Amino acid sequence: MTRRRESLISLCRSLPAAEVEAAGAQHLAFKVRKRIFGYYLYDHHGDGRIALCCKAPPGEQARLVEANPARYFVPSYVGSKGWVGLRLDLAKIDWQAVRDLLVAAFFMTAPKALRSRLEGDGSRPSRRPARRRPP
Repeated sequence: MTRRRESLISLCRSLPAAEVEAAGAQHLAFKVRKRIFGYYLYDHHGDGRIALCCKAPPGEQARLVEANPARYFVPSYVGSKGWVGLRLDLAKIDWQAVRDLLVAAFFMTAPKALRSRLEGDGSRPSRRPARRRPP
């Protein structure tokens, strides 16, 4: 579990201006400009899970939980706000899914200038079509 926790921290720190802070004895908060976009939770209130919990785009929580309830769950407290949990205590972890969730949560939280830095390095394609200059 220590290696998985460190991998998650590394992924978070790869995002522009993202910070990792202790949030209780064993939990971590992932922040950008003092705004939380995710948590690493270790047996949160005795639920027995080790997980990433983060913001998710509208409809994504329901889609993920329905598609794979063994891997994804609705977290307590913030689940009603659309956040989704991804278990990190399973035998196999899909690290691309972890990265995708972290990046989506970051995009929902970070200011435009930081989002554009991430788009510029190819981590996330721009949703906007390129503007054409007049001839």
